[in-house]
Amino acid sequence: MSNLEPLRQAVALSPNNLPLLLLLGQACLDEWILDDARAFFERALAIDPLRLEAKVGVASILHLSGKTSEAIVRIESVLSENADFGPAHLLLARLHAGEGNRRDAQSSYARALTANPLLRDPGLEAQLENNPPPQGPRTPEKITAQGYSSDPEEDEHLTPPTSADLSLPTLNFADIGGMESIKEEIRMKIIHPLKNPALFQAYGKKIGGGVLLYGPPGCGKTLISRATAGEIKANFLSVGIHQILDLYLGNSEKNLHALFELVRRHTPAVIFFDEVDALAADRNDHKGSAGRTLINQFLAEMDGNVGNNDGLLILGATNAPWHLDPAFRRPGRFDRILFVPPPDESARCSIIEVIARDKPIHTLDVASLAKKTRDFSGADLQAVFNLAIERSLSRAIRENRLIPLDTEDLIKAAREIKPSTKAWFESAKNYAIYSNQSGFYDDVLAFLGIKK
Repeated sequence: MSNLEPLRQAVALSPNNLPLLLLLGQACLDEWILDDARAFFERALAIDPLRLEAKVGVASILHLSGKTSEAIVRIESVLSENADFGPAHLLLARLHAGEGNRRDAQSSYARALTANPLLRDPGLEAQLENNPPPQGPRTPEKITAQGYSSDPEEDEHLTPPTSADLSLPTLNFADIGGMESIKEEIRMKIIHPLKNPALFQAYGKKIGGGVLLYGPPGCGKTLISRATAGEIKANFLSVGIHQILDLYLGNSEKNLHALFELVRRHTPAVIFFDEVDALAADRNDHKGSAGRTLINQFLAEMDGNVGNNDGLLILGATNAPWHLDPAFRRPGRFDRILFVPPPDESARCSIIEVIARDKPIHTLDVASLAKKTRDFSGADLQAVFNLAIERSLSRAIRENRLIPLDTEDLIKAAREIKPSTKAWFESAKNYAIYSNQSGFYDDVLAFLGIKK
């Protein structure tokens, strides 16, 4: 029995398990079983037509089959959906290299490494004559008194965002266990106004605004943000600090403004800033630095002073709200501040049920597992499943037979994983007790059972 057989059996037991299909497709590709690999990747696309890994997999098969032109067309289509998807840039680099187009191959390879340095390919570098493309920003040669380069070519490295940077998430609230109060707050902010515009206009309420989500890591802040866009079928833009910060003075502000302008042109839309404290830190920590001007630009964008924010929901997530500049908590900016705690037992049951969908599980006592995972975040629960699945897969490969999970496997894995939320509450408790004059951390105190 081949090493692929346990994976094939797992897919037979759970035919709609997307990660398993992708894993089996890649395994077949690695073994040059191209027809089977393509079949599994196309099954994955039938389940999720937007799955980029499956699209790259199909393009890779076309490449290995000698259909280079079709592979290039497909991979360029992937990059039009997500311009920062590293595996697509890597495959495009290989395709260009195979066509003898060394310059384009170097450019694509550079973008692949920028997206993910772990994609480095020594073989491709050798094919490019051991001359890997330059990485990292150029050193500025001159800055004028206003802070901008006097050479117009110095702005060449700025790539304006396009609609290709937006996505339409398929995830919605039904896919997220628990968090009902947070979902309702978000419904009031944008979902209900979109469905009842005349009623909200009668009360003078605009569609959109700002919502700040804070709490321990892994409790679903990013997930609920993406599901919000999916719930209303809105465009979604997730902004990372690397998309904004720039070496040249003034360009960070330009980048931030360009991102806001992009989503304003495609409302209704959700723009999401993960780890927003990195961009919106207290200005007292930036005395005399360029960080203050970036924060001022961020505030102006949120106020709508430089553009119309109607129909735009601005979501920010942070694990360290105590580092946020107080000006962001003013009404009209992040005027809904929501504590995202670890899920309670009922919510853990819902999360477990969601995670368990399409997993090769023989029996599952959801309530028993939920009781054994007190203080676990959603990410911790996912880690429990990952650990149990890895062990079952390891046994399946050794014994060449399918070994489904059961409740005991998951409870055993849960005993070995410590809740990641406890360290966060140790820090948050001090701020909630000693730096809570405005009542910002009342929800943290209530969760900990501490009276004011």
